[in-house]
Amino acid sequence: MLNRPKRAAIYVRVSTGDKRQDTALQEAELLDSAEKRGWKANLYRDQGESGAKERRPALDELLMDVRRHRIDVVMVWSLDRLARSLKHLLSLAEEFRSLGVDFCSHKQAIDTGTSAGMFTYQILGAVAELERALLRERVRAGLDQARRKGKRLGRPALRRFTATEVEEIRGLHQKGASIRRLAHDFKTTQFMIAKLVRSDQTGAQKQIFSGA
Repeated sequence: MLNRPKRAAIYVRVSTGDKRQDTALQEAELLDSAEKRGWKANLYRDQGESGAKERRPALDELLMDVRRHRIDVVMVWSLDRLARSLKHLLSLAEEFRSLGVDFCSHKQAIDTGTSAGMFTYQILGAVAELERALLRERVRAGLDQARRKGKRLGRPALRRFTATEVEEIRGLHQKGASIRRLAHDFKTTQFMIAKLVRSDQTGAQKQIFSGA
C-alpha cells in the first residue's frame, strides 16, 4: 500500500546497573519522534543484557523481523545501545542497508532516511570494506611469514602405500579387521582404507565377470 505508514522498530537495551526511569525517558522520546513522523512503532527491549553480546533476545527478534521485511526503519537512542564494537555496528548497518531498512540514532543525529543521512551508510560501508581489506592483508602477511619459516600450509598430503601394504590391508580386512581399526594401525583415514578395500572388491568382481 502506497499510503502505509513506515514500520519503525525501536530498540532499547537495559544493562544490569541502568536506572529503569532513564530508559523510560529514552523510550518516550523515541516513540514521540516516530509518532511525529507518522511512523507505526514497535518496541524491542533487552533487559539486563550486556552490549558486548552480539546475541540478545530482543535484538535477535528485531533482526528476524528485519529479514522478513516487517520493518522499514530501526531507531535507537544511541549507537552504543545497539552495538559496543565497531565490527558489530558495521555488520548491522550493512545488513540494514542491503535490505533497504533505514537507521536512526537519536543521540548522534543519524537518519539514513534523509539525503544527507544516506551518506552515513556510504561511510560505514567504506569503513567495513577497509576492515575486510586490512583483514585480508593480515592473513596474507601471516601466510607469507609462515612460508618464509618453512611451515607447510594446507592439508597434509595423503599417505602413499606400497603394493605390499595394500595387499596386507586387504588381507586383514577380509579376515575381519574393521575399516576404523585399519585406519588407526596404518595411520591414515578411514576414507583411504575404504577406498583401497573397495578397489580390491571391484577388481575381484571384474575378474569374475571376465572369466565367466
